[in-house]
Amino acid sequence: MSSISQNRLKGTVVRSFELPYALYLPPGYESGGDKRWPLLFFLHGAGERGDNLDLVSIYGPLMQVKEGRELPFIVVAPQCPENWTWDRSLEELDQLFLEIVRNYSVDLERIYVTGLSMGGYGTWHWAVHQPRAFAALVPICGGGMWLMGFPQRVAALKDVPIWTFHGDADEVVPLGNTAELVEELRKLGAPVKFTIYPGVGHDSWTPAYNEPELIPWLLAQRNTRFSFQGGEDLQAD
Repeated sequence: MSSISQNRLKGTVVRSFELPYALYLPPGYESGGDKRWPLLFFLHGAGERGDNLDLVSIYGPLMQVKEGRELPFIVVAPQCPENWTWDRSLEELDQLFLEIVRNYSVDLERIYVTGLSMGGYGTWHWAVHQPRAFAALVPICGGGMWLMGFPQRVAALKDVPIWTFHGDADEVVPLGNTAELVEELRKLGAPVKFTIYPGVGHDSWTPAYNEPELIPWLLAQRNTRFSFQGGEDLQAD
């Protein structure tokens, strides 16, 4: 007579990783100075994955820097490996977060994250993973993966200011992917702004990052109860 037994393996898995990133320091930044600077993390899309770090400045904030714009943030743009996604890199992003705040003059009340397409997904996922770490989010043409508990898990962000963007003609990531998260947040009375670009396809990031009120809005958002899970020495009330 055959039988089926139930078993459980316990252990610890330790793995090494390498996460390349581009870094922009704003004009006037002096390492070790008294001034603390806002910090913006930028998560790129699927087309910029790989091992060529120049790709992270094709779109978004670092593209604007290359075109001559001066930004008032420290900007950190990590690069996701080929055939990988940001939702599988949350622990690596956590380590990058710790690396930057420990080694640069960062204002812990003004840490933001933005991303486009796959990076828009990454923005939602990382923020849910660390719901008290960021002062504001700017996810663009992204969404949340239902296999990972979305849209319900977005409730963790009900107190986080969010400005999200999507084009209503997007055939790569449907508008509904953002809309369902916004609807979930609005049920909770969350401070979420939702800009829909009529007739715009997947490239909603170009108009979004050129919104004249975006940077002033970001800088106005402050996280007065900063907390980072896994970085107890960085917590502040």
